[in-house]
Amino acid sequence: MNYAIREVTVPAAQAAANGKKLLRLNIGDPNKWDFQTPEYFKATLRAAVDEVDNGYGDSQGEPDLRDAIVVREHEKNGINITSDDVYVTAGVSECINMLMGTFLEPGDQILVPGPGYPSYAQYINFYEGQTIPYRMIEEEDWRPDVDMIRKRITDSTKALILINPNNPTGAEYEEKDLRAIGDIAAEYGIPIISDEIYDKIVFDGEFYSMSKLPSDVPRIILNGFSKVNLMPGWRVGYCYFMDEAGLMDDIRTGFMKQMRARICPNVPCQAAARASLQGPQDYIVEMNRKLKERADFTYKRLNEIDGISTRKAKGALYMFPRIDLSGTPWKNDYGFVHDLIMEEGVVLVHGSGFCEEFGQDHFRTILLAPQPVLEEAYDKLESFLGRHRQRSSVLSHQSQRPRCRSYLSRRGLHDMSGSTAYPSVSLGHNLPPLAELSIIYMNMT
Repeated sequence: MNYAIREVTVPAAQAAANGKKLLRLNIGDPNKWDFQTPEYFKATLRAAVDEVDNGYGDSQGEPDLRDAIVVREHEKNGINITSDDVYVTAGVSECINMLMGTFLEPGDQILVPGPGYPSYAQYINFYEGQTIPYRMIEEEDWRPDVDMIRKRITDSTKALILINPNNPTGAEYEEKDLRAIGDIAAEYGIPIISDEIYDKIVFDGEFYSMSKLPSDVPRIILNGFSKVNLMPGWRVGYCYFMDEAGLMDDIRTGFMKQMRARICPNVPCQAAARASLQGPQDYIVEMNRKLKERADFTYKRLNEIDGISTRKAKGALYMFPRIDLSGTPWKNDYGFVHDLIMEEGVVLVHGSGFCEEFGQDHFRTILLAPQPVLEEAYDKLESFLGRHRQRSSVLSHQSQRPRCRSYLSRRGLHDMSGSTAYPSVSLGHNLPPLAELSIIYMNMT
């Protein structure tokens, strides 16, 4: 297991112990910045602790929360599901774990976006499956490569994962691409697992849910309360199945067995989750306003830094810039991120942690921090890159000095110690005088 987003906290802790001030741009936790859980969510949680018996709950999730999710999905996406289709989990992460445990036998394959949220690959590997990435096309605002999806399907493919809006790129997928992917899934009878936890964090365009696809596409839609509903620490998520033909009946049975084995989700927190769906939603408008401003600033500022380029985020909480490592001392993006943490205290996540094949030479940053924090972090980043590029240039130049000294020695311009001497220079060689002087000058400086 190697969850890149939190693995970078290891060097970060070391940097903090060495006295570095940390600017933590690695974790998508809104509540660590100036986003606060609405008071009526918290009041409901406090009341729930007093009003419920604090015993075990329904393994599938409390019926009143599942009913509220049914209403939310109908109002948002115009779909008709029942509470029997809904399963409540301890965050989306538990849902991913149990789904991978249900879908996979050793050697089975799951198609995942590259780059994509690393928990999918971690659990696929944990259950001895094979992670098969499909490319997100950076030059086209990180849209999914539909042709590659088709080419990478095999007889061992058990499911196809989408993350929309996307973590880590901030991309928002277009309806035409999602429908094309749905057509492929229906053609091959492959279930789609669509992670839509950022569905209401959209800055540009209108979000299109995979729940709107035709009924012949087997789907599992994932969502939760950590991001839009600003309760990441309360660990409540959910999924619902859309499978009119019953292709996933065995998956549902196995999934529910795992839910019963882990007893139940947190009961009082489910009451707060239900309240978050039924109460005022105006806080989401303000949240998106701040995030868009910070996304616009991040896009502009990062593209001003020599060696960094990025596409604009259209949703979610992240941006995924490219870093040009040529002319630097780093052989990979992890080395760059590690040294940035240790020297400047700026904590980012290396792009290869989101996909070895399609995430190299990138890093993920967050849009959650207020602009003064982002300004400080990116000023440090720019200074750090400039300093190391200059140092690499000097070292590269110095590596040529032996040849320079050899040249000068042949001209009698070094004393016995090897240091440069400055006698009068004879120009009686086969070069024009000014050309020879230029070469001698350049090689002595």
